[in-house]
Amino acid sequence: MSNQASFGLRGRNPDVLTCIANLSNDEVFTPPEFANQMLDELAKAWAEAHAGANLWSNKAVRFLDPCAKSGVFLREITNRLTEGLVDEFPDLRDRVDHILSKQVFGIGITNLTSMLARRSVYCSKHANSEHSISRRFNSQDGNIWFERTKHTWSQGRCVFCGASQQAMDRGDSLETHAYAFIHTENVKSRVAEIFGDNMQFDVVIGNPPYQMSGGGGGTNDSPIYQHFVRQAKALEPRYLCMVIPSRWMAGGRGLGDFRAEFLGDNHVRKLVDYENAKEPFPTVGIGGGICYFLWDRENPGSCESKYHKNGEVVGPDERQLDEFDVFVRDKRSVDILRKVLKFKEPMFDGLVSGDTPFGLATNFSAYARDSDPVGGQIRIYANKGTKRVKGALAREGIRKNEHLIDVWKLLLPVAGSGRERERTGVDVVLGPPIVAEPGSVCTQTYLAAGPFASEAEVQSAESYLQTRLARFLVSLRKPAQHVFRGMYGWVPIQSWDRQWTDAELYKKYSISSREQKYIEAMIRPMGASAASQND
Repeated sequence: MSNQASFGLRGRNPDVLTCIANLSNDEVFTPPEFANQMLDELAKAWAEAHAGANLWSNKAVRFLDPCAKSGVFLREITNRLTEGLVDEFPDLRDRVDHILSKQVFGIGITNLTSMLARRSVYCSKHANSEHSISRRFNSQDGNIWFERTKHTWSQGRCVFCGASQQAMDRGDSLETHAYAFIHTENVKSRVAEIFGDNMQFDVVIGNPPYQMSGGGGGTNDSPIYQHFVRQAKALEPRYLCMVIPSRWMAGGRGLGDFRAEFLGDNHVRKLVDYENAKEPFPTVGIGGGICYFLWDRENPGSCESKYHKNGEVVGPDERQLDEFDVFVRDKRSVDILRKVLKFKEPMFDGLVSGDTPFGLATNFSAYARDSDPVGGQIRIYANKGTKRVKGALAREGIRKNEHLIDVWKLLLPVAGSGRERERTGVDVVLGPPIVAEPGSVCTQTYLAAGPFASEAEVQSAESYLQTRLARFLVSLRKPAQHVFRGMYGWVPIQSWDRQWTDAELYKKYSISSREQKYIEAMIRPMGASAASQND
């Protein structure tokens, strides 16, 4: 390669792609080790379906990364093909030219990442420069394409990704984050426009952006990774392998339809799940964890599930993804849940209000703090920062769930825990409930559960929600920190005639001693249980 840069895809120390910082928590660079783990799974599936054939020795297979950032997937694929096609193309230059011009394709998510991906794959930010290791390209993009795309606005939102026009319609000098792969009604036609006609990809692989940048961060940002998954399936590749947040399994804003589609898709043959995203992505925190999946167009069946939890690997286990309406990550939890659901009892979510139970926002402050109700006033329970406070409020201001004002009820904190489970494997799940007397309301900080007929009944329910089993059942539907009504959907209603203990519940549902130890290793004691443990 006298006039080209040497082909230096191997032997670099350190690997630059292990050193670069993430763009944001939305656009996370994939570590090379993790990318190679995914490629190993892909190669294994290929071999199983092709009588042991080596994927990396096939000169006809085409790969697409539709959300290229660092270019790590394309680089590692090129690395493997370069080794696997030695016999087919003994000359290194011919081999590299074939791989880069015929087999490896990418779509950058921004102009910056497209140049970074080209640098990783072609050893030059321009595919046709004198420094590029390929001699086949006439354009600067080569087969790693990027072109600025615009959002399509309607009523202040993008019709494709849901981005806010106010946040993202910001002129030509800044990135639009209108990702080309998902901003089209016909992705096959769009890909044909980009790379040419008759582009059938055998493998689509990548790590898409997780949520729309510019929305302020946190849970109020709209997830967008589901759009990449859907568009990739629409291309009908032989295999699809993508990294996505695990939040979809039991929650996530606007992900109900996607969850149902995913769980009902028997072409998802492997699912590898990490409760703590810092295991595969050490430099970024992703609430709810991270996972990757392998989708196989030609080979439907059950899913092999593997769960990584604080250094422990559970599985692989064969699972039917659609057994429940959410995905229970640990097979040991599934076995316990089946025992509970076998009783076919009504569930506690039927007693729990929706968000903002009395129409009072978290920051509502038009009440007399630290005052007792007088005259026609009622009690209000609220939070100021992390401190629980109460006061007095005029009854006339309440127009929502009025039937819950003058009854005994439990106030359930919306803010539970989440990071603790990811960090240590042990979780309290719920904040301590408040027994609220008749003539009381709360702000959005709480959900209201009731009505209960007496103080004794509501105290019985309070003791029940403090048991480890009840909180364990909540945790199975709780993907992150906050706790809403639907997360009580597997917590059976009990008879409110006693102070409930785990011992009674374990006996009722035939929870084995091994299963008890498993629950107690995951769920911290609370309330009376915690007090007795400290005695």
